Amino acid sequence: MTDKSQVDVNLINGIALAFEGDAVYSYYIRRHLIFTGQTKPNQLHRLATKYVSARAQASLITAMLEAQLLTEKEEDIYRRGRNTNSHTKAKNADVVTYRMSTGFEAVMGYLDMTGQTERLEKLVAWCIDWVEQEAK
Repeated sequence: MTDKSQVDVNLINGIALAFEGDAVYSYYIRRHLIFTGQTKPNQLHRLATKYVSARAQASLITAMLEAQLLTEKEEDIYRRGRNTNSHTKAKNADVVTYRMSTGFEAVMGYLDMTGQTERLEKLVAWCIDWVEQEAK
């Protein structure tokens, strides 16, 4: 395992932060769904997309920004992730939605990689609540 003290997270590019954030956010969502009694693989996948799709994440980051939920640093990280030039193509989303989603994931990755677990879990809980309120 690499010594994290040797890496300045502030120098990691937005795509790498988003790569980490995608995994971390998906992990929290999967745990949430399983702990709410969802156990069938097809059902888990279908339900998870309400939280982790590019469209869902773009909606979440829009709501977070409107609610002024993010710190200035988190907004900077969001913009870094959103504005990173990626050669990856979105499967089910337009370019703007995909970039917003990448920015969202970069924030999650940044919080995880900087050890801000409490803040990360607070934002993930807010996201879960927001998605579930929108579903009503």
